[in-house]
Amino acid sequence: MKALVYTGPETMVFRGDVPPPQAHDDEVIIDVQAVGICGSDMHAFLGHDERRPAPLVLGHEAAGKIATGRRAGRRVTVNPLVTCMQCEACQSGRTNLCASRQIISMPPRPGAFAEQVAIPERNLVEVPDDFPIEKAALCEPLACAWHAVRLGIAASFIPPSSARALVIGGGPIGIGSALVLAAFGVKDISIVEPNPIRRPALAKAGPFHVVDEITDSKAAYDIAIDAFGGKPTRALASRIVKPGGVIIHIGLASGTGGLDIRRLTLQEVTFIGTYCYTMKDFTDTFAAMTAGRLGPLNWFDMRALDEGLSAFRDIRAGHNAAPKLILKP
Repeated sequence: MKALVYTGPETMVFRGDVPPPQAHDDEVIIDVQAVGICGSDMHAFLGHDERRPAPLVLGHEAAGKIATGRRAGRRVTVNPLVTCMQCEACQSGRTNLCASRQIISMPPRPGAFAEQVAIPERNLVEVPDDFPIEKAALCEPLACAWHAVRLGIAASFIPPSSARALVIGGGPIGIGSALVLAAFGVKDISIVEPNPIRRPALAKAGPFHVVDEITDSKAAYDIAIDAFGGKPTRALASRIVKPGGVIIHIGLASGTGGLDIRRLTLQEVTFIGTYCYTMKDFTDTFAAMTAGRLGPLNWFDMRALDEGLSAFRDIRAGHNAAPKLILKP
């Protein structure tokens, strides 16, 4: 089959001879019709993710059509996180913490930058006929945001309608977090995004204040979402969150530095690390998408899969104005 193969740092090859996936046990084959480029794909592309060694087919934000099994022909969006369903975490509903979790785009599971991908049937959510399949591919990053915001709202002492929130980073997770905050009832939402070509798309996506930087040193926000996850953004979150506020850390740019632990301790700031989503988060997210609660979902550009290398290079250079870029196999 045709697939975009990561072959080494900053190198990808579009090939037509990649072996097709094999479905095992309760799995089905999906004909991929749309697949988003995630920040984790970019980390791998740059050679910064030891969990994704070359050669490897990346991509996990997928939607398409079931090709095998009793539901063949149904349009679906894919939860790429495969879990055992037997361990304590899975049995308690926190499948994202499964000790043996796997995700497509990480060995041993090839990803969705390909014509087909294999996935357990339980990981699929059907897409209505009148809902664009490209928008359905946004469910995965939006589910990450939904899970993060759900945990953050539950930890906050401030009612959502009274909370002031800051999202740090205007990529797909950042814009998703802002949209989910609004869906949960938060009215005062700011996004800080340094890339000027991204800011217009963010301003059009929802009722947000979009700025290039936060210069005020005053602690002014009840909720801070770090959608980038680097040393400087953690430092900013530590500085601007109010006493008793909540920092939601969802980005994975770097592993250390930035947090003002003394301030977090003395001001009783709650810090929450979040990873992926549960299946309920995923289905709740898609229900909100189809109900229009997350806006028009028009903040993406599309490219053909064989243009994948140039797409990655454009994202790295900051040339893409849309927060999300979706590839079409």
